[in-house]
Amino acid sequence: MMTPPVKSGPRFNTMIQSDKVRVIDENGENIGVMYTREAIEQAAGVGLDLVEVSPNADPPVCKFLDVGKYRYEAQKKANAARKSQKTQEIKEIKMRPNIDDHDYDTKMRNVVRFIEDGDKVKVTLRFRGRELSHQQLGMDLLRRVQEDVSEIAKIEAYPRMEGRQMLMVLSPK
Repeated sequence: MMTPPVKSGPRFNTMIQSDKVRVIDENGENIGVMYTREAIEQAAGVGLDLVEVSPNADPPVCKFLDVGKYRYEAQKKANAARKSQKTQEIKEIKMRPNIDDHDYDTKMRNVVRFIEDGDKVKVTLRFRGRELSHQQLGMDLLRRVQEDVSEIAKIEAYPRMEGRQMLMVLSPK
């Protein structure tokens, strides 16, 4: 035995379960509270459907609308909302503890650009060979990064060692 497909969206016409509803006509005028059957007949008389727009009210609020058009508009609104949403990405900047000033400035320009775009920035400091015995240099460098972006970013994850790397995560204020 197959089950019928689940209906999504607002209930309309015979799907409305309450006996009485508050009715609003196609021009937005409040007609008042009436029996659902009567309201469906009136909507059909104007060539529209009776659509439940506020099912949690007491009694539920229904409107004379074209159901297909109503669903289409709701879908368009949802798509527009999804399109305008910005997802936050994590951008990574890799450095070495003995980075030169010009290289540091270039990396910092990128960090500032990423943060202004609303992304998080993961600053990775990689130690090689004997550099590992000078972790203080790495901490000083990350502290310098932190001071340089303190106006626009806050630290989300404080500097920590992971194997041969030191990590810090910055996020926009």
